[in-house]
Amino acid sequence: MKEQTTTTIVPSRAYRLLQPKLIREVVLEHTVPDGYVVVEPTLASICHADLRYYTGQRRPEALARKLPMSLLHEGIGKVVVSRDAGCKEGQNVVIVPNMPGYMLDGTKREDCCPACRGAAGDNYCYRGRFLGSGIDGIAQRRIVVPAGCAIPVPEEVPDEIAVLTELCSVSYQAITRVKERWGNMSAAVFGDGPVGYLTAAMLHHAAGLGQDRLLAFGAIEEKLEQFQFARRELVQQFDFGAAEPVDVAVECTGGRFSESAVNQAIDLLKPGGVLILMGVTEERVPINTRDILEKGITVIGSSRSMSRDFQAVMELMRRPTCQETLRRLLPERTKPVRKVEDYIEAMEEAAAHRDWKKTVLQFHW
Repeated sequence: MKEQTTTTIVPSRAYRLLQPKLIREVVLEHTVPDGYVVVEPTLASICHADLRYYTGQRRPEALARKLPMSLLHEGIGKVVVSRDAGCKEGQNVVIVPNMPGYMLDGTKREDCCPACRGAAGDNYCYRGRFLGSGIDGIAQRRIVVPAGCAIPVPEEVPDEIAVLTELCSVSYQAITRVKERWGNMSAAVFGDGPVGYLTAAMLHHAAGLGQDRLLAFGAIEEKLEQFQFARRELVQQFDFGAAEPVDVAVECTGGRFSESAVNQAIDLLKPGGVLILMGVTEERVPINTRDILEKGITVIGSSRSMSRDFQAVMELMRRPTCQETLRRLLPERTKPVRKVEDYIEAMEEAAAHRDWKKTVLQFHW
């Protein structure tokens, strides 16, 4: 480690994706300005977005623009170097991958951009950077982030629960877009994968919706059975024309199922209802604009999250009931990663099986 007057330099072993299916270990050098911390990742989970890069399912122009790059954006670690008085070395933290421009520059939010100054929020910052999407992510021994993007993990929250914070925070951010309705709204979640499950979990634990006001749709009965805090319906057997309408619908399917989920949600919504889109697809999706107009439906797109969402989720995770809900997504064991071959094996396995439960990596640097 080389000390300079205003900057520390740290080397980092990184598992970098050079092109789809080709990962190599390289050594990067990171500068550590004042106000930043260096984190050694300990646990990380693999996201479908990581797998789209790894398997080459992103558009060719996106791959050409973003690679080479270390993947992963869902993780926790230990602070090993701190250049910020408010963050202590040795602290266990969740890494916030979405870094707004004002944190990167060490300036004020109001001096950043229209999104940061306005209602859109940090997650839509014009000058923001996102780990594992354009810049190197968590699959490296040392990662450097602004101190505001290293959120302390409470002692009551086990590491294996904390590693789910990023994905929970994205769901939490989405449902806060209708926070003024939480008190008496009914909601439906479309999608029985991890995003759908965690969105329903946040509606239950944060917004207080129980089975009387929360409906979950899925296509696979075994997955849907995990949503024990919600009423559950197989989408292929449900009569949307005769159903009781809901105030809010959240689409969490993505991919080729987005079209049917979005249009079923439009059918199910009340006049004046809200449709929140969270599912990611590379293709354009045809939707029923006539009923959007006739019902006066508001459509909201929600992507990513920000530090304050992580902090809110950390508070929810203190609750034993919330931890019990989240444990349903955890695998029976983590996958140890001691060398790049272990990492490649984990990516291959995750890409081949696409299990309902998350793939969690335990790094041994």
